[in-house]
Amino acid sequence: QVQLVESGGGLVQAGGSLRLSCAASGRTFSSNYMAWFRQAPGKEREFVAVINWSEGSTYYADSVQGRFTISRVNAKNTVYLQMNSLKPEDTAVYYCAAKEGPGALGQSRKYDLWGQGTQVTVSS
Repeated sequence: QVQLVESGGGLVQAGGSLRLSCAASGRTFSSNYMAWFRQAPGKEREFVAVINWSEGSTYYADSVQGRFTISRVNAKNTVYLQMNSLKPEDTAVYYCAAKEGPGALGQSRKYDLWGQGTQVTVSS
């Protein structure tokens, strides 16, 4: 069974940076799309960014465009989220997720594999 394990969260001041990692382990990883979502207290889970595993094409939520960068290292089965110019409103639990088929890349319910989440807290 494939598992996704996130790491790299923590506490950072506004304007700072963090890099999150999500490693896929287990049986052969075959998902085509890897994404990051986040969920703040009392709010719904929201899309952050997605990457096509083979082509490397990316798509971002407007709220993070230009500040966050999603990337992957295929040989390590790992996807990263580089977060710069962090704001207090970026505070949330960040989850990585995977799906095989295209379409509805921003909809969390379409992803069938999830990590446990990592907390990111941005202080003002």
